[in-house]
Amino acid sequence: MPEYRSPQNEPGMDRNMLLIFVLIAVAVFGSQFLMKKYAPQSKSTAQPTQPIQSGAPSTPPAIQPQQPAPAVSAKKPALPTSTRQANSESQIVVENDLYRITFTNRGALVKSWVLKKFQDDHGQPLDLINSANAAKYGYPLSLWTYDQAQRDKLNSALYIPSSAAATLSAPGDLTFDYSDSGLTVRKTFHFDNSYAVGVDTSVFSNDAPVWAFPAWPAGLGDQTNVPAYAAGQFEFQSNNNNDHLASKKVAGGATLTGTYNWAGVSSQYFAAAFIPDKAEDVRIITLRDSVDAAASATSSEIKPAEALGVAVGHPGESRERLFVGPKSLEVLEAVSVPTIIGADKDLRAVVNFGSLGLIARPLFAWPVIGLRWMHEHLIRNWGWAIVIQTLVITIALLPLRFYQMKSALKMQRVQPQMKAIQEKYKKYSMGDPRKQEMQKEIGALYKREGVNPVGGCLPLVVQLPFLWAYYRMLGAAIDLRQAPWLWIHDLSARDPIFLLPAVMVLSMFLMQKITPQAGMDPAQQRMMNIMMPAMMGFIFFNLPAGLNLYYAESNLISMAQQWIMNKTELGREMRAIAAKRARKKDK
Repeated sequence: MPEYRSPQNEPGMDRNMLLIFVLIAVAVFGSQFLMKKYAPQSKSTAQPTQPIQSGAPSTPPAIQPQQPAPAVSAKKPALPTSTRQANSESQIVVENDLYRITFTNRGALVKSWVLKKFQDDHGQPLDLINSANAAKYGYPLSLWTYDQAQRDKLNSALYIPSSAAATLSAPGDLTFDYSDSGLTVRKTFHFDNSYAVGVDTSVFSNDAPVWAFPAWPAGLGDQTNVPAYAAGQFEFQSNNNNDHLASKKVAGGATLTGTYNWAGVSSQYFAAAFIPDKAEDVRIITLRDSVDAAASATSSEIKPAEALGVAVGHPGESRERLFVGPKSLEVLEAVSVPTIIGADKDLRAVVNFGSLGLIARPLFAWPVIGLRWMHEHLIRNWGWAIVIQTLVITIALLPLRFYQMKSALKMQRVQPQMKAIQEKYKKYSMGDPRKQEMQKEIGALYKREGVNPVGGCLPLVVQLPFLWAYYRMLGAAIDLRQAPWLWIHDLSARDPIFLLPAVMVLSMFLMQKITPQAGMDPAQQRMMNIMMPAMMGFIFFNLPAGLNLYYAESNLISMAQQWIMNKTELGREMRAIAAKRARKKDK
């Protein structure tokens, strides 16, 4: 099994993690109702629980190649018909506060696209162009055509730039012209102070429009190993529908035609997305190429991987924008997208919240906002910000823990009365209508004594959304990318020495030991004390260090709270009941 730097990006992991959380809840609920001796016992044969089937549609099938329709007629723009090409190759650098883009006039394409605010794994400015892949499969803003010979000519010709300067500052424009033997090409780029670059292309051959589309081939520059390529996706929005497809679902060279608000490719934290000015009748070419990459972030072994790319445009002339930047909601929401009423009018859908996006998005937002506030106003370290936020959350849940103990104690106090009711009706079969009277009497007893049968599960039910929110945040929040804390170099990756998962498992085991469980059989309690920590350790050992930090700290604080509560009158009474019950079982 490959070593994933951020395992939650493995295909299907979102649903698997949610299912795991549900199973944990089911296990605890089961321990409340099935393992406690005071619970009403049913004599009917238990039916096996069927797995919950998701109502979400199955993953779309692989995109299959589609032949282009015959070229439509279009009026040729006023471009020179004589031969126009440069005598030698030259480069022009365009930059603003966010990026530094290096153009070459050979093909009028991009050789380097550096994001100034981000670094790669070696601490250098992050170049989102994978130079090794691009040299083999094409550089960004090259032109993709169905004719390989024509494609090679368009992307190797020496274009004439509109500026002779070696560097340009945004905002501004840059145009490249080329013409030869009836082929006329113009590429104009518009720069402002955002991550989006305007891209206008015009390609005609003997007055006929050429199917030539601006492309971003061969993945992104932060994809340096097999797990990083596995996290890559081809994605698009078509009105109010959006989709995110892993490489195995994408066919290289396939053509999509229709209404598309944007289309692009992404890695875990960055994206390159084309936004056509006119969403109708857009052509999308999906690109998928085999590359060699390191097996993992810590391995030098070379293994095959799949790099995704995309070309987007209209036949002949295309006007669009190309967003190249981080998958930060604040950034994406600032990029406008032409769309219909009811659909996202920005690029926020680039962040893949999975099939549960409706609830995952708000859960994603609150921990990010809280962490950013703490990071900006309290402490300039994301790890310590998680520590502070976890402390606040755990203390806020303290009343629920106290409520849990009170509910468990009330259940113990009514146990003799419940046994008397059960003894009264034990002579009746489960099909006897008089058996229903037992449930009514037990319900009345609960109501009279103020007992809530599910009170012991309430803290877990409340905590699960917090866990899910942290899981989603650590998989997509670019703020935590490469964020260090003590011995950990990246809170979004797994703990390199597995110390936090070990602390989480040990603290959970000790928590089970010191928590009075007066209504549970001692043998069953011992099983739960081992089974639950072992199951959680198996789940969490390879998950992000930030998530393990949250859960381990939460357990440690809860242990301190439980120790204090055990010293209260309520705690002493519960421990006395548990000890008395254990002595009876040992006799």
